[in-house]
Amino acid sequence: MKKLIIGVLLLTSFHVFGKTPKNLSSFIEKYCSDCHADSVDKGGLDFDKLKFDLQDPASFAKWELIYDRVMSGDMPPKKKKKRPSEKMLAGFDKWFTPRLIAAHKTQNETVLRRLNRHEYQNTLNDLFGTNVDIAEMLPEDGRSHEFENVGESLGMSMVQLQKYLSISETVIKAAIENQINPPAPKTKICKIQDNKGADRHVGKKWKLLDNGALVRFHSYSYPNGNMQNTAIKATGYYDIEITGWGYQTNKPMSFAVETLSYTSNVKTPKLGYYQFLPEKETTIKLSAYLEKGVMLKLEPYGINYKKPHMKPKEKFSIKTYKGPGFALKHVKITGPIRREFPSKGHKLIFDGIARQAIPSKSKKSPQKFKITSTSPEADAAKVLNRIGQKAFRTNDPDVKPYVDLFKSEMAQGEAFEPALITSISALLCSPDFLYLRETPGKLNDFALAARLSYFLNRTTPDDKLLDLARQGKLKSSTVLNSELKRLMKKPQFNRFINDFTDAWLNLRDMDFTEPDKTLYPEYAAFLRYSMPKETQLFFKELITSNLSVSNIVKSDFAILNNRLAELYEIPNVSGTHFRKVKLPADTVRGGIITHASVHKVSANGTNTSPVVRGIWMLERILGIHPPPPPPGVPGVEPDIRGAKTLREILDKHRSSPNCNSCHTKIDPLGFAMESFSPIGVYRENFRTKKGKGQRITPRVHGSWASYYVGPKVDATGAFSDGREFNSFNEFRNHLVQDKKLVAKTMAKKLLTFATGRKMGFSDRDEIERIVKVVSKNDYRLGDIFAEILKSKIFLNK
Repeated sequence: MKKLIIGVLLLTSFHVFGKTPKNLSSFIEKYCSDCHADSVDKGGLDFDKLKFDLQDPASFAKWELIYDRVMSGDMPPKKKKKRPSEKMLAGFDKWFTPRLIAAHKTQNETVLRRLNRHEYQNTLNDLFGTNVDIAEMLPEDGRSHEFENVGESLGMSMVQLQKYLSISETVIKAAIENQINPPAPKTKICKIQDNKGADRHVGKKWKLLDNGALVRFHSYSYPNGNMQNTAIKATGYYDIEITGWGYQTNKPMSFAVETLSYTSNVKTPKLGYYQFLPEKETTIKLSAYLEKGVMLKLEPYGINYKKPHMKPKEKFSIKTYKGPGFALKHVKITGPIRREFPSKGHKLIFDGIARQAIPSKSKKSPQKFKITSTSPEADAAKVLNRIGQKAFRTNDPDVKPYVDLFKSEMAQGEAFEPALITSISALLCSPDFLYLRETPGKLNDFALAARLSYFLNRTTPDDKLLDLARQGKLKSSTVLNSELKRLMKKPQFNRFINDFTDAWLNLRDMDFTEPDKTLYPEYAAFLRYSMPKETQLFFKELITSNLSVSNIVKSDFAILNNRLAELYEIPNVSGTHFRKVKLPADTVRGGIITHASVHKVSANGTNTSPVVRGIWMLERILGIHPPPPPPGVPGVEPDIRGAKTLREILDKHRSSPNCNSCHTKIDPLGFAMESFSPIGVYRENFRTKKGKGQRITPRVHGSWASYYVGPKVDATGAFSDGREFNSFNEFRNHLVQDKKLVAKTMAKKLLTFATGRKMGFSDRDEIERIVKVVSKNDYRLGDIFAEILKSKIFLNK
């Protein structure tokens, strides 16, 4: 080995194209060739075909993996007699590390990164005070290392540029006010029985009380809670009050506030879940942005007028039924409400310009406006410069091309306002707007302001950040820490929480599969709504309360509402709102890896796969990305016959040398996670549709279901370092000791998201520094954020 090191160090260039350096070849020949040379390519690696070119990304990735496998002791395999000594490995490390760092530094600069479609939507709407659903108008962005904001995956096409042009015009026109004064909001009070055709259900399926309230004893089934008389006449913000109570019950009555529309391409958001008090009139208040044509739909949770409140074969009767009901007195809707008039975008465009109303000949004619300007070019230049400063995120935007465009439009006979709209639209298609312009080296204050804002608030820098950039104060660690705290308190920080967890934990795939209704009848709208919210709110709590990353694996609290508490069998949680709940000492709950959302996105709806869940754990929690299966090696499919059968399949699979090294790490994690069903129910047995086991017929949210108790879940296993566990709790207790690795994973993923580039070999030392600093205070997540903002990686391109 000593000869190898000396020989290699004599090489004047480390990227020898096509051939591996001679003395490195001797190391490979001695320790690797039995499995990876001379037409033997175990694990898909053949050194005879592998170029030693560290400037080639594919070649670099292979050599980086080789370095990691050798230094971790995975390769050569421990069963091999010929293994390098500690001294030889130290020499191997000393030679390889600086070369890998130097090669990676030439590749790791953040590429010219385009705003992804959600950043673009946030930016335009925040600049102009609009609420246009822009993301749905654009194609999905590419993904790299789990994230949709990594520069190398964000391409551009002519079609996309054309979309940007039409979208910018749409947003500008939505921002411009074409009324002299905002219309006064209107209020209407609606009752469900006043809808067309509702009278035929009163006295049959619905009960009308003396005070005018109407009671329903079922949810979702016909006749449902559609309220056509709440249809929205004009798009905007509305205040909504819903008055009612829980009827014939001593428990609170939960219900969904949904929207629907009979018109296509209209957004119909679910407005949330709320609760009436039992036998006491309650008024729920909420606000929402609603599109024209949308109507409300109110659906109670967990009631059904059939069993157990009726005798066998008994027919339902309004007069005699004693079960719980949903009493709705009325819905009061007020709007549209203008939070600001003129709009933020209107003032941004027309501030300082005389835009006057032209008297209309008829009250029915739309209001028209004209702009009186003695210096059209100068006025347009002021507008474009003002918008350019905010849009280009700089103090000195180059707007001359757009002023020239304005002049050209005017020269062709266009009026001032449409010429200005055209030039603003063009400005919003500029690379200076669509891309985050960063020069290599230390970021200037404006680039730093943009990076910080798009990281934490997912939008363009606000006035405070831009002012700090103008003053040259942002590079101060004290100022950066102050801005970190400020930006985390803004409502836009929820965008970061949602976008980051969607990517990191793959919550964006919540609806990729639909759980089998026979096996998992618990899965319905309320649970689907609650699952991701638990995870998002929990992650936010870890950050804002500066808690240890160990809570990702195991915590003594959860953020729950009544529906999740019901699923998790956590007592004494009432109400649809989320709150922090102290967990019982013996529960399997606590920590993100126990969340129903996580188990939903790591399963296919019918059954679970230890391999899929094991890889999810490795990549998302431990930051280890196993290589793809070697060519020609079939994947292991989940088998609903039971854990034992699947274990036998995987045991056979691991007997292959090509598969053993990865599956030794993957499978134990996956088998531990088998303790949870595809919807996050803790289980000791699998469920089956047919079988010899006990038949279960549970009553779930008002309906009956049926399935059989299947084979036992075997959640035993051992980590690759030999630590054994006999249950999920034992597994979790071992895993929580690896919080340094979890902290390192979080630092890498947060830096990837913050900078828009994947972390690589030359970033390792700085990431290790961050982890070392936060280790002094138990690896707290808020501390990781603070150290990230101080890091060379964040402050430099």
